Amino acid sequence: MSSGNGQQSAGGGEAAPPEQLALIRDAVRKAKTPKAKPRTWRGAALAKDRPVARVVVDKGVLHLDRYFDYAVPEELDAVAQPGVRVRVRFGAGGRTVREGRREGGGLIDGFLVERVAESDYRGPLAALAQVVSPEPVLSPELLDLARAVADRYAGSLADVLQLAVPPRHARAEAATTGPPPAPPAAPAPGSWLRYGHGVDFLRSLARGGAPRAVWTALPGPEWAEEIARAVQATLASGRGALVVLPAGRPAARVDAALRELIGEGQHALLTADAGQERRYREWLAVRRGAVRAVVGTRAAMFAPVRDLGLVVVWDDGDAGHSADNAPYPHVREVLELRATRDKCAFLLGSRSCTVEAAQLVESGWAAPLVADRERVRAAAPLVRTVGDGDLARDEAARAARLPSLAWQVAREGLRHGPVLVQVPRRGYVPKLACARCRAPARCRHCAGPLAAQDAGELRCGWCGREEASWHCPECGGFRLRAQIVGARRTAEELGRAFPAVPVRTSGREQVLDTVPAAPALVVSTPGAEPVAEGGYAAALLLDGWAMLGRPDLRAGEEALRRWIGASALVRPQSAGGTVVIVAEATLRPVQALVRWDPVGHAVRELSERAELGFPPVSRMAAVTGPADALASFLRAVELPPDAEVLGPIPAPSSEAGRPRRPGGPPPGEPWERALVRVPPGSGAALAAALKTALATRTARGGSGGGETVRIRIDPLDIG
Repeated sequence: MSSGNGQQSAGGGEAAPPEQLALIRDAVRKAKTPKAKPRTWRGAALAKDRPVARVVVDKGVLHLDRYFDYAVPEELDAVAQPGVRVRVRFGAGGRTVREGRREGGGLIDGFLVERVAESDYRGPLAALAQVVSPEPVLSPELLDLARAVADRYAGSLADVLQLAVPPRHARAEAATTGPPPAPPAAPAPGSWLRYGHGVDFLRSLARGGAPRAVWTALPGPEWAEEIARAVQATLASGRGALVVLPAGRPAARVDAALRELIGEGQHALLTADAGQERRYREWLAVRRGAVRAVVGTRAAMFAPVRDLGLVVVWDDGDAGHSADNAPYPHVREVLELRATRDKCAFLLGSRSCTVEAAQLVESGWAAPLVADRERVRAAAPLVRTVGDGDLARDEAARAARLPSLAWQVAREGLRHGPVLVQVPRRGYVPKLACARCRAPARCRHCAGPLAAQDAGELRCGWCGREEASWHCPECGGFRLRAQIVGARRTAEELGRAFPAVPVRTSGREQVLDTVPAAPALVVSTPGAEPVAEGGYAAALLLDGWAMLGRPDLRAGEEALRRWIGASALVRPQSAGGTVVIVAEATLRPVQALVRWDPVGHAVRELSERAELGFPPVSRMAAVTGPADALASFLRAVELPPDAEVLGPIPAPSSEAGRPRRPGGPPPGEPWERALVRVPPGSGAALAAALKTALATRTARGGSGGGETVRIRIDPLDIG
């Protein structure tokens, strides 16, 4: 295992130069005035010791991304301690207050960061209006982490703190918490024996070590128990552990595994489904040190675990790990930061493997934790393919979209148990591919996806260049075809094909957690597959082209992740488990599924992206906004010398749902997006430059308003 020293993360989280950070925070500040002690405000007596409170206010705009000074009244001296929630007056007459010095303005929430003796402002300071609660919820460690995340993602500290600190609930805060339970004993290896160095990994955790590993889990349900054993080993060493999962269902499985393994009271479950009161009560138990382990979904990445010894992220390729609100941090990157800053162990686990995970191993930052090929073959089901040639000769496929092979495998599987049918999620936009070999059609300049316009010409979805004479670089073909979108009536068609078999569905409207072992057809969208008791007898992966044809850099990786996620629920080949995938067998993701080799697929993808300068080898930012505002912003920003701007082009449909808020664009106003790419080592400089430019723009109230330009570092979808 890799050692837990304080070297930089391989995932692009390099620290910005101090001068760049200073420029960000002081972009619109006036020259400092001589320090002076705060004057009495409206005759109020001030605290005698450190009468100035530095507050971060709940305003997520970049030109206010700094601390504001307020006077501490004598009556609030005892409770106005660093880390507490406060309310202060902020703004007057529609203008922003330089410091908290005006009498007018509304009350706004904030956090008291520190108490000091003097202020940089020489005039009278406004006093703290209220200490909301004496509970110190913002520790120095959490504040430093939030600042690092804000700088990495070109965002504001206030926005990150909104993600990191849950809303207050008075009744939960009033509840008392007891002392932490005694650490459990070190666990037995259990199913970790199946992995090379798996036992060594557990022993290192139990001895207080800080190994870092990228773990490719074998098919089957054992992964939750294996995570629980890693947590138990960390607790046995007297340290804390944090596990973050992409959704409530997998979090519930790890929660149940931990309860069975080490009993009640050793860990907290932090998910949105728990409700505000319970979630805040659990969070406070963690902050107060009464609980040393946390299992949760995305927001739990900031959980204030004491003596952190292990961070775990499961299935980092799931979009649920990327925050929906600015500055859009990703769980994997935040936990890499925590592992580096706290010098603790790091475990990235998944049945598949992302390119970012492969990069962590390639760079030496983490070590691989995998099973040998014999164990992989013994645990995986048999995978069979149905390509275009088979479909063309198959009358059943043309009539009912169910190839004969899939129909036969389903019929045989139903004799022994349930059969899973995975259909693509609705909403994938059809794009273009070679009609001969089905390779996605890409731009010759930047390798972006090509799309047909209304007039019939081809244009790149990234840089906007027109492609007049496209030909396929793989096979030399000149004909294009549109990709297929998954069928909506799969369940009805299967019901007619198998009239005596019950058909269950699991998707957006209703997601099933488990299904019984009795024969049934279970139709599911990707990510919503329920677990079958004893495993599925077979699985059908329909319309593979609908996922492979997505106009995105991650199309192949994401398709393989979803296929493996469904296939891992099927019984091993030795027990008759069979998977049929409707996709061309020669395609790389399909071959990786047949061989059950997600790591090899990710390594090859990483190598190709390194040659083309694509993330994660490079760093990329998406800048989106109204056409005029975006053009003005791109002219003003001082990008690093090695930055390359792609576009702008019309904003993709994934960003069409931009918020309608005061100062936002009117309905129907066209938005555009530009991609800014920099080579390795310049990611921090890119984030700093974008943040500085946006802070200056918002401070000046530039054309179109600074808030109408949105920045997203490392966007998930750049197609």
